[in-house]
Amino acid sequence: MSLPIADDEPPISMLLSAKGDNKDYFKLLDVKEKKYAHYMSKASQFGTRITLRQVSIESELIFDLLLFVQKNLDSNLINDQYKIEYKDYLNYASQFLSNLGNYKSFGDTKFIPNCSKEFLVDSILKNVKLDVHDSKVWEQFTNEYYNSNYDYKSHFKTLNDLIDQGIYGVNSNNLNLAQLGYPSLGFKSSYYSGNSVSSDDMILLKKEIFTKFNILPENTRIEKINDKTFIIHVASFNMLHPSNPSNEYPSGSVTVADDTVVSFKFGDHSREMQGIIKNLKLAKMYVANEVQSQMLDKYIEHFETGSGNAHKESQKLWVTDISPTIETNIGFIETYREPSGIIGEYEALVAIQNKERTAKFGEMVENAKEFILLLPWGAEYEKPDFNPPDFTSLEVLTFTGSGIPAGINIPNYDDVRLTIGFKNVSLGNILNASAKSSSKFPPSFIQEKDLEVFKKYQSESFEVQVGIHELLGHGTGKLLSEIDDNKYNFDFANLPIGLNGKAVTTYYKKGETWGSKFGSLAGAFEECRAELVAMYLITNRKLLEIFGFKTKEEQNNIIFAGFLQMARAGILALEYCSPETGKWGQPHMQARFSIMKTFLKHSSSKQFLKIVLDNETNPTDFHLEMDASLIETVGHECVKDYLLHLHIYKCSGDAENGTKYFIERSTVPEDLARLRDIVIKKRLPRRQFIQPNTVFNEETNDIIVKEYDETATGMIQSFIERET
Repeated sequence: MSLPIADDEPPISMLLSAKGDNKDYFKLLDVKEKKYAHYMSKASQFGTRITLRQVSIESELIFDLLLFVQKNLDSNLINDQYKIEYKDYLNYASQFLSNLGNYKSFGDTKFIPNCSKEFLVDSILKNVKLDVHDSKVWEQFTNEYYNSNYDYKSHFKTLNDLIDQGIYGVNSNNLNLAQLGYPSLGFKSSYYSGNSVSSDDMILLKKEIFTKFNILPENTRIEKINDKTFIIHVASFNMLHPSNPSNEYPSGSVTVADDTVVSFKFGDHSREMQGIIKNLKLAKMYVANEVQSQMLDKYIEHFETGSGNAHKESQKLWVTDISPTIETNIGFIETYREPSGIIGEYEALVAIQNKERTAKFGEMVENAKEFILLLPWGAEYEKPDFNPPDFTSLEVLTFTGSGIPAGINIPNYDDVRLTIGFKNVSLGNILNASAKSSSKFPPSFIQEKDLEVFKKYQSESFEVQVGIHELLGHGTGKLLSEIDDNKYNFDFANLPIGLNGKAVTTYYKKGETWGSKFGSLAGAFEECRAELVAMYLITNRKLLEIFGFKTKEEQNNIIFAGFLQMARAGILALEYCSPETGKWGQPHMQARFSIMKTFLKHSSSKQFLKIVLDNETNPTDFHLEMDASLIETVGHECVKDYLLHLHIYKCSGDAENGTKYFIERSTVPEDLARLRDIVIKKRLPRRQFIQPNTVFNEETNDIIVKEYDETATGMIQSFIERET
């Protein structure tokens, strides 16, 4: 089995570049807006080490090592015979920084350098005077930003240990060790420490602690002392238990089922919390309105005290800050990577509104109610009132996290979404770059006759898909819930009809949430539902006209490119499913695979989508054939059926049947599993993004944006010049 090597010379793009024909969005801002963006970017970047620690126990140490090397390396001393290995080293460093860790943000699998350990030690580290066995060197790296909650020295006693285990440590015979997941199952997760945490442990904590005490778990980390003792670490600047009257955390330890004792410890990531708070306070001097000021106050309270409720209040304010020129969000947001699906990864966004594109999305929002009525479920499974959300197109300046999405629909708090609303943002410069093919890396598995249309309309179709996905995918549906004791948001005496033609028997009881009921599957399940809404509505001609596609030919090409792109994404997803365990490493790809499988195996015509092999017995290549004439009939019908099932299961809280159904639909059958090696062999490297740094010019009292070369060394230099 091949080892997971870092990508070779991936495409690298500079975010918010003003070079060439690109529009200089930052220059359009006034000085006050620039300063607000500047300090929010600084706050965002100060959380870099939090994400690194959440990815793996070794990531923060590797980060410091890579930056130290770059600051001190004389590349002219690298012998010509090692130029290829030096390039491989830079490929690794760039991919590591792009993912903020040594696990792929899209796939959750570890990657290692293609250069040899001998080259790294003898040519790179000796060049910068680092001896892998020198204890003083190790003290330097483990003490500068040492966090007592992360006991690096017990895992890596020397720099050589870090290189052997942290950087190169994968077993080709057991790649489970190179995947994120529950430690009790042999996977890795630094959301947990101490003894191996299991699914049963997290079920206990969700039920007996987080749900019972109404504690939001997003900014926590779990330490298992033994089978009966747990410490929940809370991210906060304050090291002591909060003493304010509204504090949501129980004081002292709590004894729960089976005499298990749970206590809370505050001050996780305290150094980073302090830096974030400092910059949020500076940003507050340049807010555009009172809502932003109050929002930052709640962010500051959240990072100071660890209060999850304070962060929820910040999101209520954020939703009401309509269409700001500078859009920001910060916190422990998405829960995809924590195995139980309830603890969030640190993320922070700073972006500038693209007013021209936003106008296009605004028209879709205005017509949203009309499009929602077209979806294949009744009013009992939809919110009674659709409050048109803010939907803006943004140009990303800063995004701290393990990976940058093309679109965002937040907050994730179910009650806030239901009572206050949510925002949709499309990250325009990410979306455009991600969807583009390059001459060096043409799209794989597309037959020759479809290439011209696919390449021409791929990016535009993806923009339509993301827009529908975020607004009408994540933005639709009502969870049937008990909102208080014996009070419901549905007619309990006349329960809605389920998929079997009978009244549903499940719902969300008081304290239960979508995440707590569906657990680790919630992310993939919801992403799939949103993708299906996009596929269901992308055939709507009025919606396509809103996006500027007026002629039937253009619309047909957008529809065809959208369906073919989804089928191709589903095939590419095979890389992210472990053939040994059946475990999916990426929720979006699990979703897309299941949709491709639906096209292939659950439509009424085998002609709709076909996989054509170059050799039936021993294939080495294949291509997709999709019948465009069947998209709006056969394709639309199979999408409708799949979407309706997922939607009803989610809204009614039927975790048992919903889980069974989705797992069956996303399980890789043998005839598709044999294509995985071909997919991996032809895998195209994932695009990386270099983020600019903002610099305050005291002489001009202005903020400038510093760009970097679109190379691996440019990526590394951007981090060297960033305060983390």
